[in-house]
Amino acid sequence: MPANGTELKKSSLPDQATSPQKLGTFGGVFTPSLLTILGVIMYLRFGWVVGNVGLIGTLIIVTLSTSITFLTSLSIASIATDTQVKGGGAYYMISRSLGIEVGGAVGIPLFIAQALSVALYVIGFAESLVAVFPALNMTLVGVGVTVAIGLLALFSTEATIKTQYFILAAIAISLLSLIFGSPLENTQIEIGGEITSGGEGFWVVFAVFFPAVTGIMAGVNLSGDLKDPAKSIPKGTFLAVGCGYLVYMVLPIILASRADTASLINDPLIMRKISLWGNGILLGVWGATLSSAVGSILGAPRILQALAQDQVLPRNFSWLGKEHPGSGIPRAGTIFTMVLAIIAVILGDLDMIAPILSMFFLTTYGVLNIAAGVERLLGSPSFRPSFRTHWFFSLLGAVGCIAVMFLINPLATLIAIFLVGVTFVWLKRRGLRTTWGDVRRGMWLALTRTALLRIDHTPDPKNWRPHLLVLSGAPTRRWHLIELAKAIAQRSSLLTVATVLKTDDIAYDRLKSLETNIRDYLEERGVEALVKVTSDADPFSGGVRLIQTYGIGALVPNTVILGDTRELSHHGSYCEMIQQFYQARRNVVIVRDDEKEGFQRKHTIDVWWGGLRKNGALMMILAYLISNDPAWRSAEITVKMAVPSRAAAQDAEANLEKIIQNMRISFQHKIIVNPQTPFWTLLKQESQSADLIMLGLAEPNENFLTYYEQLSERTQGLPATMFVLAAQEIAFEEILL
Repeated sequence: MPANGTELKKSSLPDQATSPQKLGTFGGVFTPSLLTILGVIMYLRFGWVVGNVGLIGTLIIVTLSTSITFLTSLSIASIATDTQVKGGGAYYMISRSLGIEVGGAVGIPLFIAQALSVALYVIGFAESLVAVFPALNMTLVGVGVTVAIGLLALFSTEATIKTQYFILAAIAISLLSLIFGSPLENTQIEIGGEITSGGEGFWVVFAVFFPAVTGIMAGVNLSGDLKDPAKSIPKGTFLAVGCGYLVYMVLPIILASRADTASLINDPLIMRKISLWGNGILLGVWGATLSSAVGSILGAPRILQALAQDQVLPRNFSWLGKEHPGSGIPRAGTIFTMVLAIIAVILGDLDMIAPILSMFFLTTYGVLNIAAGVERLLGSPSFRPSFRTHWFFSLLGAVGCIAVMFLINPLATLIAIFLVGVTFVWLKRRGLRTTWGDVRRGMWLALTRTALLRIDHTPDPKNWRPHLLVLSGAPTRRWHLIELAKAIAQRSSLLTVATVLKTDDIAYDRLKSLETNIRDYLEERGVEALVKVTSDADPFSGGVRLIQTYGIGALVPNTVILGDTRELSHHGSYCEMIQQFYQARRNVVIVRDDEKEGFQRKHTIDVWWGGLRKNGALMMILAYLISNDPAWRSAEITVKMAVPSRAAAQDAEANLEKIIQNMRISFQHKIIVNPQTPFWTLLKQESQSADLIMLGLAEPNENFLTYYEQLSERTQGLPATMFVLAAQEIAFEEILL
């Protein structure tokens, strides 16, 4: 496990089976959702909406808004009926589908949105109360109400839910009073709701109205307190969305037929004047705003609790994940939410907060739709929801959310995406580890399958990559091999770190445990690599077997990196292994260096060149790739060539300079005239100060053992050296030119 990582276990969230509160569909989902939908926007801003965009415009806004929430409800139902939904609502669903990083990146803004919703509804309550009693101070009323509902939520979730039944009755009375009311006297009734010249634009009005239909989160956020979330969430949410849509489609007709445009825009309590019993509207306003605020102050702390228990929040905030042992209420999170809401009440106003909430909720809805759509599109055997939604509708909902966000406010949308992105990167860098599965693995498997089936088996020089298999043994002993392989791979090639254990009797579980340990060690050192551990009584034959069997389809390691052998008794088996690699058409890179000194400064690389074909071309490619690694970026690469005479030197100089120029690489070159000095002596003289030397390796034949022993003897005392053998049937020179 990475040192900076945190493993999150399936039991990190409380099971609803042990939760003290057990709520059903009506009390736990339908009632809080509907009361949040029929809330402050309906009573205090719906007349303003009709006045600004007219009756037809209002019906379009209601239908468009409800369509987005309905599509999102389908996605929620699909996810909720596939998995056991615990505390955290939408955050829990997203994190278990798209991963902890995506869940956290959306969950944190979602908590903020829920906390600000408390302020939105409290401000609405205070605004309506001050309109009736002008002597009251709206800020003081707002703060007092926030504290009151916060204290209620601190001590009894069940009692808080029960109070909503009375509020639901009050809203019903207020709506009946409105239905049986009468038009304003001495006003010109405009059925079409003609828009005034100074009216707000369609999308501005949409942004103010949209939070009215976001009540579907109220029930989802109480998922941890439900008896049967998989049953209650879909059923209760659909009923709430349907009832809310019916009410919001009827009310504009009543408003447009009973009041003129100016009255609708300028009088927040216009419903009171056109109702049969005006005070009934006040009861509805106060009840709806308070119940919505209560629903939000119940939901927000539970999202915060889930974030803290999953360790998405920094460790200093782990106390927010605690709950009261007797009631199961997240009291610390409730207090934190209450303080945040009080600050928003003091600083904000209704029209300023509503559009901000629209962005946060639309972001959450969009990601929920993506989660459900991707799960369905991948067709994973594990995804078997009892409520099936076609992936098209989920992705349509996601597109709708994103489109509406840009139409409302492009700048605010980009800021919201940026904040989610920054949070995602922050969580990714923290290296959170989970023990639950998510859809990302299925996505990568689907993409991998598609790619593997489309990779051409015919070698293509223009798209060649050095897919490396490093026979490193214990990574801590031969780290220089992995370090060099990482420099060559550079996140554009596949890198596999392999170990062959010298035994023919080892348990499978032991092999997998070793692979996990090596993988964690590589992650700690910042190396992205696959890991393979196998065993064989003879490690050399085990290496050959690994090369012959490792890979899938056309995607197999094409280049083997290994260290040299220092045991003379092993030379025969070692050379036989190299021959087998060559016959299997695997390029071979043998690295010999002082394990204590490694590659030293990484300032100079000497490439001893014998021509452009085969080994020469592959050495140039590898040198170029190494030079792009940050650790080697300042290295000076010199292509060196020995010739017997000055005349040959002139031709070689012109030829080599032209080749390097055509390669478009900034290598230096040096032609050395050497009529008498043995090459190996010259090599030691010219490259003694290099940090890495690259030499070609002869093709293996029946005399390869003798050749290799002579090579080892002649290159003793050199700095770190790479022996390169090109074996693939590919024109490496075409990669360079």
